[in-house]
Amino acid sequence: MTVNQQFPTSHPVVSRRQFLRGAGVSLALPLLECRAQAKPDHSEQESTPQRMLLISNNLGVLPEPFFPKTAGTDYQLSPYLKELKTYTKDFTVFSGLSHPACEGGHSTENCFLTGARHPTSSGFRNTISLDQYAAEHLGRQTRFSTLNLGVNIDKANRSLSWTRDGVLLPAEDSPAQLFRKLFIQGSDAKVKQRLQALKRRGSILDAVSDSTQSYSRSLGQSDRRRLDQYFTSIRELEQRLLTAGEWEQRPKPDIQQEPPRDIVDRALLFDKFEQMLMMAALALQSDSTRIVTLMVDAFATPVFQLRDDEKSSTGYHTLSHHGMRPDHLAQLEKADRRQMNLLRQLFESLTEVQGETGRLLDSTMVLYGSNMGDANTHDNTNLPLLLAGGGFRHGQHLAFNREQNSPLCNLYVSMLQRLGVESDQFGSSSGTLTGLKS
Repeated sequence: MTVNQQFPTSHPVVSRRQFLRGAGVSLALPLLECRAQAKPDHSEQESTPQRMLLISNNLGVLPEPFFPKTAGTDYQLSPYLKELKTYTKDFTVFSGLSHPACEGGHSTENCFLTGARHPTSSGFRNTISLDQYAAEHLGRQTRFSTLNLGVNIDKANRSLSWTRDGVLLPAEDSPAQLFRKLFIQGSDAKVKQRLQALKRRGSILDAVSDSTQSYSRSLGQSDRRRLDQYFTSIRELEQRLLTAGEWEQRPKPDIQQEPPRDIVDRALLFDKFEQMLMMAALALQSDSTRIVTLMVDAFATPVFQLRDDEKSSTGYHTLSHHGMRPDHLAQLEKADRRQMNLLRQLFESLTEVQGETGRLLDSTMVLYGSNMGDANTHDNTNLPLLLAGGGFRHGQHLAFNREQNSPLCNLYVSMLQRLGVESDQFGSSSGTLTGLKS
């Protein structure tokens, strides 16, 4: 796969066409065992790597201009979706989907990809997120099994990615740091240092395993089961360390360009969003990973730039509680349309770049949505959702019951299966999503 891209040297924001046309990327990936064993008569889905980019704004969008009034394949585009008109046949919009018993306003922001129930209840523990579940089942096929990114993110409290034990995985919010992680090989001494660090971690795991094995003989059946789960986690970590060590010794993709400069001004929310979308696309294009999550933390965003010459009158969160005030609604609509324009630019970049068998968009599922159906009223039902690419039959509005919503996790099961995960259940799902076909 080839991608052209250039980051600025004097200005933090770069246009999409600069991103696509600036410089070349040549891949230096190893022939992995899973690829070497592939047979030429496999189906296109099996032979073509499938990818997934999951995006969420934790304050959502205004529902009225987002949702279409009609359903089916001949639905009428809503005001917001008209911003994506060029790619109507490349995406599906959904209504009437949410997570059952996932209520509590802003508390649901960490549950968008997990579907965990009752996040405000006493003793709540989150569950595994869609990206981590997929990575568990697919194994380490690329240098990074997943990438978890954020824009204006409150790293200590918010993330789209959660482990099986319900532990938050902090998001990377620095494009410059992400670029170094993806493309800067480092000296031989640095590589050796990282390998030694991985070896030390492995030794610690060995010591813990040896000491607890003898201790387990004195435990009851229930405690032994818990300890078995612990040992399983250790074995998984050991395997990850082994694989990480193997990747450390392999060359990274060679990209002929200067790294991006981080945008530190939190008011430049959409410039930061655009930059991180570019980095996510570049990570997928270079096959550094096949699964990316990206949370736009609007809740933590102060007064922000709506246009070059216009700022919001207040912080994003306060603005979202508009109370039907015309000035607040007008500002929110400008913010929402900017998001739709960024999605259009992302779709354009993924269609202009060629993947293994055609447009990269055709092998990349792009999900955009939110845990918030209506931030003004803290409503967590009828979530705004849009899925593009990935080889699905798009060009439709799939409308489910807006009063008795269908499980959003049904969509996740359909996406997992498209990704190659043999699973018919995830979270609160009751099956795959009716009407969505590949």
